[in-house]
Amino acid sequence: MSTLIKNGRIITATDDYTADIFIEGETVSAIGLNLNVSADTIIDASGKLVLPGGIDPHVHLEMPFMGAFSSDNYETGTLAAMHGGTTTVIDFVIQSHGKSLYDALREWQGRATGKVFSDYAFHMAVTDFNADTQTEIKDLIGKEGISSFKTFMAYKGSLMIDDRQMVGLMKEVKKHGGIVTVHATNGDIIDYLVAENKAMGNLSPLYHYLSQPEITETEATGRFIDMAWQTGSNSYIVHMTSEGALNKVRDAQKRDQKVFVETCIQYLVLDASVYDRGFESAKWVMSPPIREKKDQKALWAAINQGVVQTLATDHCPFMWEDKCKGEHDFTKIPNGAPGIEHRMELIFSEGVDKGKISLNKMVDITSTSSAKIFGMFPKKGTIAVGSDADIVIFNPGTKHVLSASTHHHHCDYSAYEGHEVTGKAETVLLRGKVAIDHGSVKIQKGYGEFVKRSKLTNIL
Repeated sequence: MSTLIKNGRIITATDDYTADIFIEGETVSAIGLNLNVSADTIIDASGKLVLPGGIDPHVHLEMPFMGAFSSDNYETGTLAAMHGGTTTVIDFVIQSHGKSLYDALREWQGRATGKVFSDYAFHMAVTDFNADTQTEIKDLIGKEGISSFKTFMAYKGSLMIDDRQMVGLMKEVKKHGGIVTVHATNGDIIDYLVAENKAMGNLSPLYHYLSQPEITETEATGRFIDMAWQTGSNSYIVHMTSEGALNKVRDAQKRDQKVFVETCIQYLVLDASVYDRGFESAKWVMSPPIREKKDQKALWAAINQGVVQTLATDHCPFMWEDKCKGEHDFTKIPNGAPGIEHRMELIFSEGVDKGKISLNKMVDITSTSSAKIFGMFPKKGTIAVGSDADIVIFNPGTKHVLSASTHHHHCDYSAYEGHEVTGKAETVLLRGKVAIDHGSVKIQKGYGEFVKRSKLTNIL
């Protein structure tokens, strides 16, 4: 099958031009003005933006957490992503204590295989680093194509590893060409503040926010960066939210240390006033929490300065019934919120359309940098001859309102209910095939493929 996309304004991380794109099979075959070719399908993209398919480097699908499962599985979650112009997601395989990394991989493969609409890859979350775990790293990178390893500096007793384990993991991952990523918040301080608030009877969702002050992220970020410096490890900090943490990265840059940083769309769009809504605030109970307007401003600046490289969602939705388990105790509210569908539209509307970032920067943070950092470029993350034809035809003028009544998440509320946005993904191609066209689904469950990623040698 072949497809010709005509007259679109093609935006990559570095380019902005009008041309035609000819697709044969799953890849881009030619790009040029007024291409004289025959195609099975012709799409007129006049007046539209033609973007590389989005890559969301941080999602949690069908994840067991806090007595529930995140409500989007691999079918519903990846379909929602596709509706929003995200064609590849990277989910987290989470090791259980006492079990191997390969045990966890087989469990997550069982959840995903044959059920996925978008393409997908895995990070491996290491929660029990020991001598046996250490021996698995080489094959996970070299044979399975899983080159990124997630760690937690919080959630003691379930996910958290200590600094000694962190250093050991960093050295082993470095040896085999991978990268260590981190949830950087100080779990001990958070646990202390949580216990203190509970003892005083402070049990509403507001105290989830107040138990995770900025210093808990700032301290852990600096400590992780220093461990990465000492070991020479490739390092990446997930879902950064605060000015203090950003300044730790800037300090590292002064000694020429390369630290990659991700933020999430909710931290750019929402602020801590969401915790002033009584128990409805449970919708925004996530870790780290939504922060202050000054942190929003700092994050937008850091994107333009190149301190933040990628934009994710940390998509981890729970049904309202599950959130209500914490109605009388904020520590029982499952952490997470929906958002996988809205990332591309929100960053265009709040960033590009309002003059905060350029179109090229939007493509860079939503697609290209994730592809480069995580070993998928140039197969993914750009529009170029030979690259996968993951393409979004985006209408920059369409206004619409985000709502649980229209979103495709399997979640009965929206984190952005009533939020009007400008710009919409109209037609989405995955590996050369029209997958979404004006809201209609054109592919079958299982069309999405697992992306084996390469070793990471010279990132960016």
